Amino acid sequence: MSTPVLRPATADDVEALAALFHRGWHDAHAGHVPDGLTERRTLAAFRDRVAARVSDTDDTTVAEVDGVVAGFIMIAGAEVEQVYVDRSFRGSGLASTLLAEAERQVAALGHDDAWLAVVVGNARARAFYERQGWVDEGDLAYEVTALGETYLSPCRRYVKPLP
Repeated sequence: MSTPVLRPATADDVEALAALFHRGWHDAHAGHVPDGLTERRTLAAFRDRVAARVSDTDDTTVAEVDGVVAGFIMIAGAEVEQVYVDRSFRGSGLASTLLAEAERQVAALGHDDAWLAVVVGNARARAFYERQGWVDEGDLAYEVTALGETYLSPCRRYVKPLP
């Protein structure tokens, strides 16, 4: 894999990010979240979500490999809110690169610790975060709103002290 280029997301990235987010979310969450939430996680819903984040904030970072959007992160204060890598780049080390960038950004905002939520059934992500030095601090009922409905998603709260 070529060296990834990390850069702020732009409006030109919305379609690629929404498609990646939609595929990745369904890979990781289907069968592990409350009834009704999965059906509300449509491509259009992800497109709206990404468009709002890209236009209103600078907290979305894209990883490009050879001109292709290969992954992204979103942060919200001390929370590493999203870490997604396209299927074709999984196992390449890109997730570690993106997570390190998210940690750097959270630290640059002045936070001593970063945190993230992982849906309970997402064993692959949980193992990844633990390998990266994140600590499982226990159950977290994570509030999620999708197309006007609010759900409590069963998650685990992971935390990592920052340098």
